[in-house]
Amino acid sequence: MKWPFVFRRTHTGEPPINDRAFDLLCLTMAMVLGLHTPQLPVWLSGALALTLGLRWWQRRHWPGRMPAYLKLPLLGLLTAAVIFQYQSIFGREPGAALAVGLLILKLLETETPRDVRVGVAFACFALMAALLFNQSMLVTIGVALGLLPALASLRALQPARLPSTLQHELLPALGLLAVSLPLALSAFVLVPRLSSPLWAAPSTPQARIGLSEQMSPGDFVDLLTDDRPALRVSFDGSQPAPAQRYFRAYVMWRYDGRRWDHVGDTREPATVEAQDAITYRISMEPNNQRVLPALDVPLATPAQAKLSADRELVADKPVNEPLNYSVRSALHYRLQPMLDNPSQQRGLQLPAGFNPRTRALATQWRQRFGKDDAAIVQQALTMFHNDNFSYTLSPAALGHDAMDDFLFTTREGFCEHYASAFTVLMRAAGIPARVVTGYQGGYWSTLGDYLLVRQSDAHAWSEVWLSGRGWVRVDPTAAVRPERVNLGATAAAGDQTGGWYRSPWLQNLRNRWDIVNHWWNEGVIGFDAMRQRGLLTPFGVRDTDASTLNLLLAVACVLFACIGLAWALWRKRGNDTLLLALRALERKLGRVKVLRRHSEGPQHYLRRAARALPHKRDELEQLMENYLDLRYAYDEPPADLLKAFRQAVKRFRP
Repeated sequence: MKWPFVFRRTHTGEPPINDRAFDLLCLTMAMVLGLHTPQLPVWLSGALALTLGLRWWQRRHWPGRMPAYLKLPLLGLLTAAVIFQYQSIFGREPGAALAVGLLILKLLETETPRDVRVGVAFACFALMAALLFNQSMLVTIGVALGLLPALASLRALQPARLPSTLQHELLPALGLLAVSLPLALSAFVLVPRLSSPLWAAPSTPQARIGLSEQMSPGDFVDLLTDDRPALRVSFDGSQPAPAQRYFRAYVMWRYDGRRWDHVGDTREPATVEAQDAITYRISMEPNNQRVLPALDVPLATPAQAKLSADRELVADKPVNEPLNYSVRSALHYRLQPMLDNPSQQRGLQLPAGFNPRTRALATQWRQRFGKDDAAIVQQALTMFHNDNFSYTLSPAALGHDAMDDFLFTTREGFCEHYASAFTVLMRAAGIPARVVTGYQGGYWSTLGDYLLVRQSDAHAWSEVWLSGRGWVRVDPTAAVRPERVNLGATAAAGDQTGGWYRSPWLQNLRNRWDIVNHWWNEGVIGFDAMRQRGLLTPFGVRDTDASTLNLLLAVACVLFACIGLAWALWRKRGNDTLLLALRALERKLGRVKVLRRHSEGPQHYLRRAARALPHKRDELEQLMENYLDLRYAYDEPPADLLKAFRQAVKRFRP
């Protein structure tokens, strides 16, 4: 059954490909689409997957190419869809989407070996393009696995191939990848690295949930259920206690009755009197933010960053790639012991017309405790601890007077609610206060010897200014749920953060898996030009220049070529069963004086033998045809055909 008005076979001189070659090419396209799906719109990924599936089904029932009057509208529709989604066809995201779409549409006209070769070459390019978006170990393994059906598709084009299982089609491709791995590793280590990407197109920030320059009660709920790594911290000495693992990010002064905002301060960093210090290194995941979290409070500034007036570390540009930096921080300190008038006024600012009951409560505390600011701070913490406040990730919504609703009605929430309410209470009582956001806690990996801080460890706390002590960190959430500080965010949230997904055994498995990712980031993604220049430091060469790297790469290539040649010659001599069978046939013909001449090919020799032995002409011609097919029609002759040829030679009697 055919659809003559829709599909038609190719009229070129090439024979059509078989179903196995087409199936392997479809599998290759599916691997490409799967690797690019995370950065493609859902609707586009679904449409391309549907197109691929329909094309595979159509060819099984009505083989043939799709005519141009159907392909051209689909091509125009794809281009229009990419422009509609990205407002351009230039750049990393629209370029990748267009490339994947064109690759799928290529299947609509794939009917000849040439089409398959073009599709495989284009697919390999699209596979590598996936590494422009994500260079994690899983994606890299996915790219390598995507090469297996691509190589198998090329092998399936060999003529006179017998049908075999998908496993047998993919195993030789897996062997090729394994053989090429040593050379690939040598190229990775020795090819001179550029200080900037080869392509000039700027990298587009990835859409990631992360800390923001703004905070209002309820904003952190997505972060607190996000299990992705945010920081990995390695300490020169022993790690700090859980109660000291506060990673400062944004200091927020401005409050409009609902939301806290970070306002950059270009003044000199606030003075700090450090009693002790700790040195550590942070490996930070990209988040499209400029702030660099650091333990409270940072004393020194890493390269390509600066220290703000509030002791925040701010990078020169947004962090869109994994970043490593070293920091020295004070765990016990006095921050800004003398507060200037502008800072004091900012620390007391409250908008008019909001939260009258909260203001009244703070006024009562001031009248009760007089000038004892520390007593007012303690009174607020006692209220949170004793007055039936609860920690939950699904609190009730708050109205216009958000802090009044929280303190006197709902009394449920998480760190944002408590930090915001506490800071408003302190300001209303005449105590300068501000909100600080960042991360708190983390999982200590004994095997990896680093602290893993996830997005779910995002936290908000307060700082109040007390005379003689400066800015003092106060965590009101700890008064409600001490587990948040002592045991981490997961223990505080309990069963509210994902059910089985946040179960202890699975959480432990993810923490251990992160060790592998950390090693990958450090050893592969973090292998930059600077580390390459120090490659030969253990051998006494301090700075490895490009000429030395090129020489080492050339030596490695020659070495691998010699090893490959030696292995191929050894394999050909020691394991060429077909050649051994031909030698046995030559010996039998030699007994009747039909000897093979020097430089005489097998085909000419066996034809001459058939003329010399007319009664064996048919048998010798059949042996000649079988030998030529086995020798030249297959990359690896099937074992059953080899066995049949050897038996035929054994039965031959000249």
